[in-house]
Amino acid sequence: MHYELIPAHNPGPYTGAGNNTYLLNGKSPVLIDAGTGDSRHVTGVADALVQSPSTSLTKVLVTHGHADHASGISALTTRWPEVVAAKMPWPERDDRYSVFWTPIADGDLIPAGDTTLQAVHTPGHAPDHLCFLDSTSGVLFTGDLVVSGSTVMIPASSGGDLVAYLASLQRVLSLKPTRLLPAHGPAIDDPVTLVRHYLDHRQSREDQILAAIRAGVDTVDGLVSHVYGFLDPQLIPAARESVLAHLEKLRVEDRIQTDANRWTST
Repeated sequence: MHYELIPAHNPGPYTGAGNNTYLLNGKSPVLIDAGTGDSRHVTGVADALVQSPSTSLTKVLVTHGHADHASGISALTTRWPEVVAAKMPWPERDDRYSVFWTPIADGDLIPAGDTTLQAVHTPGHAPDHLCFLDSTSGVLFTGDLVVSGSTVMIPASSGGDLVAYLASLQRVLSLKPTRLLPAHGPAIDDPVTLVRHYLDHRQSREDQILAAIRAGVDTVDGLVSHVYGFLDPQLIPAARESVLAHLEKLRVEDRIQTDANRWTST
C-alpha cells in the first residue's frame, strides 16, 4: 500500500500542528479526510495525484463529521466534480456540508489506491467515527480515535460517549494493527502500548473524578479545577467536556447521581 500524508494547513489549539489527510495513490486514488478547504491542501492533493496512474481523485473517505475533518469537502468536490464523498451517516451533522454523502457502514470494503480498506466503526469521539484498516499491511487510519502526543477529547455535549470510546479502543486492540496513522501527529508504530496507555489514562482520570466527588467536589467547574489544575483558558472547554463524559459514564453505571447540577456518589 502506498500513501502520502497531505497536511490540511489548519493549526490551532485543538488541532495542534494541523490535521493529517492521507492520499492512497494507485489505480483508484482515495483521500482519507477532507481537511478544511485551505487552498494549499487542495493543491497538495493535486500535486500528489500527478504521481498516480490516475490523476483524478475518485473518493474522499471522511472519518467523522467534525469540521476539521469534513468541512473541506466542498473545496474538493469543486476541484474534482466527479469525486465521491463518503462517510458513516450522522444526520444532525451531515446537513452542514453541501454535498451528497455516500453512506459507509461498519465492515464495508472500499477500493483505495491499489488496496482495499475495511471500514471499522469506532464511536466515542463522535457517533459516526470510522477507522480504515488495510488488512494486508496492518495499517489502521485512525482519524481522531487516537493521536500522537496527547489524549482525545470526548465531547459529551455533542455526541461524545466515553463508554463507546473505551469499547472502540478495545476493538482496535483486537484488530492487532501494526501501525496507526492518526489525523493529528506522527505515525504510531507501537499500537498496543499506546492504546493501553489510553485505557489506563481514562481509568486514572475516572478514579480522580470519583475520589473528588466523594471528597465533596460536586460541580463540573470544581472538578475541572481539581483534576486539571491551571489550564490555558482556550483548553478549559475541552477539559469540561472530558469531565462531563466521565460523569455521564459514572451516572449510567449508577455510581454517582446529580441533582440541580451537583454531583454526589451513590
